[in-house]
Parts: sequence; C-alpha cells; structure tokens
Amino acid sequence: MIAIVVSRADSASEHVGERLLDLVDWESREDDSRPDAEGGGTYYRREGFELRKFDDLHLEVENAAAAFGESDAAAQATGGDSPARSGAPDLLVFVSRHSGDTGPLLTAHFTGNFGPAKYGGESGALAEACPNAHARLLDGFEAHAPEGYAVGMECTHHGPSEVGVPSLFAELGSDEPQWDDPEGAGAVARAVLDLQGVEPHRERQLVGFGGGHYVPRFERIQRETDWAVGHVGADWTLDAMGAPERNRDVIARAFERSRADRAVVEGDRPELEAVVADLGYDVASETWVRETAGVPLELVESLEADLSAVGAGLRFGEPAREAERGAGAPDHELVDLPADLLAEAQGIDAEAAREAVETRALAFETAQSGTRAAGRAAVREPADRAALVDDLASLLERKYDSVAREDGAVVARRTAFDPEAARDLGVPEGPAFGKLSAGESVTVDGEAVAPEDVRRERTREFPV
Repeated sequence: MIAIVVSRADSASEHVGERLLDLVDWESREDDSRPDAEGGGTYYRREGFELRKFDDLHLEVENAAAAFGESDAAAQATGGDSPARSGAPDLLVFVSRHSGDTGPLLTAHFTGNFGPAKYGGESGALAEACPNAHARLLDGFEAHAPEGYAVGMECTHHGPSEVGVPSLFAELGSDEPQWDDPEGAGAVARAVLDLQGVEPHRERQLVGFGGGHYVPRFERIQRETDWAVGHVGADWTLDAMGAPERNRDVIARAFERSRADRAVVEGDRPELEAVVADLGYDVASETWVRETAGVPLELVESLEADLSAVGAGLRFGEPAREAERGAGAPDHELVDLPADLLAEAQGIDAEAAREAVETRALAFETAQSGTRAAGRAAVREPADRAALVDDLASLLERKYDSVAREDGAVVARRTAFDPEAARDLGVPEGPAFGKLSAGESVTVDGEAVAPEDVRRERTREFPV
C-alpha cells in the first residue's frame, strides 16, 4: 500500500490532495485513535493507496508511516489481531510544493540531512530512499506534465529524516501560480497514482555525490540506464557535512538507506572516494554505469578481469546483454580481433563494423576513446569469431570486386585505376587522370587511352 501525506500548511499539497480525491473513487473512513492534526480523523482509502492529512509542513512530520493502516480498534473489529496498526504502507509519498526560481517544474527528491538539520529532521540522518519508485514517478511526471512545465530531480535535502518506510517528495513548483494551477496539481496527482504496485527498490541502485542542487547527471543515469539513483549528496550538502573522514557514518548511511553498494561521484573528491572505498563500497564512473546497463554484474566482473576495465575502453556486445542474470558468468574464450580486416572494414563503414563486433562478442577492447574496436575480445565459442570474420568480409564487398576466404586469410581483389600505368602511357596528371579513373577514355598526343589500358588488378590479404 502507498501512503500519501497531505499538509494543510501547504497550499500546493492541499491542491494536489484535492485532485487525487477527484480523479478516482476513494472510501472515506474515520480514525479516532489519532488527533486530526496528526493524520487522524477522516482519511481516504482505495485499492493500493491511503491518503491522510496533517497540520504541520511535511518536513516537520517524523515517522509519518505510523499514522497509516487501521488502528487497533479498527483491526480488531475486522478480525485483526496485530498489536500495532494493520496494513502498514510499503511506500510513502509526500505531495508538496516546490519553491524556487525555476519556473513551472515538477520535481522529486529524497529527504534527510548530510549536514546540520536546518529544515527539519536530524543532523546527519537520512530517510530510507525508494530509487525504483522515484524513477517511476519521474516517468509519470513526463507523461502528465502540462505544456510549459519542466521535470527535474533534486538532491537529498531537508526533513523528515525518519519516515518508517521508503519515501520521497513529489513536488509542484515553483511559485504561487503553479501551486494554484489545477493542471499542474493534476499532473502530480496522476503521477502518484501511476505508482500503484511499484516496488520501492530494484536490483541496481547507486548513490550520487557532487553536483548542484538539481542533479542532471544523476537524472540522466536514472532515465537512460537500468540503474536507479538513491540519495544524492550535492556539493552544498557535502560542504555542510564537513570532512568525509569525520563523517564516515553519514556516508555509510547514504548507502544503507539507498540499498546501494556503488556510487557515482561528480567532480574531484578524492577524500570522499577514499572513505567510500574504505567502507567497502565501489566508486563507478557514469561511463561504467552506462556501459554495464543490461549486462549481468557477475559477467561484467569476469570480463573486466579477463580483458580490461570499462574505463580503459572495454565495451559489451549484445550476447552479454542477453545473458541470464543470476546464472553466473557464462563460459567464454579470449580471442584477438582480426586487426587488418577490422581496420579495413571500419574504413568502409565504421558503424556497420562496430555493429558486427557488438553482435558477435560478449565484450571487446577499443581504441580512440571507445569509438573503434581494437585488440582482444571475449566470445562464447570459436564459431562466434569465425562469424565475425564473415561479417567483416562481407563489408569489403562494397569496395572490392571479389572477397574470399583462402588459407587463413580474407583475400580481396579489385581492378582499379593505376596512376603509374597512366604515367607510363604519357597521360598527364590532372583532369585526364580523373576521367580515366571514372571510366572515360582520353586522348594523349593523338592516341586514345582507354580506361582498361590503365587498370590493374590489386590483391590484398587480411590475415585472420
């Protein structure tokens, strides 16, 4: 069940709450076990959701999840025997306003404080994040945002720092006109309803460190890969926290409350990275995150150990992304890529040559900043390398008259204009060369020179 917190002290929150109640049918219920100001009194239920209202601003509401579910009396009346409230939520959403100079904006973030608690919560305390739900919420914002509204993701900031279940803020911003906008409020409401059935977490989650208050790098990772992002400590929150070595517990808490074992660090923060490593977590680059998307992590680890690191140019092919997760690294063989053949194919059609390698190899080394396959590769079986050679050889047919496999090599032949032969016949360089090359005859000292007179068969062998 997803709990929704509406704050009566926040006009945008109340507006989103009204739209939630208008968009779908709810059952009105009463809870006399709690004060009306703390989520008691009249509340609302429907399949998968429960909505309650509080007097305080969200950032001052600690342990909000405790208000949700049926009270002891209600549980007993329906046959429940739990000493606590029954039907506790799996996820909690604070629908809230966003304030700033950002114009119309739908945004989301997690809560807590890397440093001092100036706006609710406890210092150095972080609420439990829900990275998978956060990613779904941003998708919902994109789907429902009215014209003129941007969608964004923020760093972790302000209270509450203890909610009781995974939670996040879903915000309507960034000023009075938007807080009163029924279309903006409706977009937030619809995105929250789209969360029905979502799991708070996914298999791949990471923590973010660095950058500004708004976090486009981590938003890109979340939108464009299969990694979800938990807590993000922006530059200003990390500066407020202080020296990483003296705040190891806060850094560890960011991983624990995000259920992550990796971090992406934006900017130069060697002291932070050293603490992260000493705590037993990994620092990954954005390139590593992107390149490993869809590839089982046990296979990534095996291939990086056998070939080279992603940071050194290793890239993964389609067979790696088709490998079954959780099945362990499949058997593979290391082979040399056919260097001369590959170079020639890349010169003819670099994109098609790269596609051929990606289709056949589990992983392959690259040069030129990852743009050209070169060096070694891992294949599932020798037949994959043979198929790659055939694929590359077929690209040579665009340039050569004939291409064949002969005695451990690909042999390519073509008949082409021979400048030396033309010179031997007295043809001057310049336009005449161009005509002969294009298949046109020319006249030299009254004698006709035909294209076939200056054509020679050339043979190239590409060892494989």
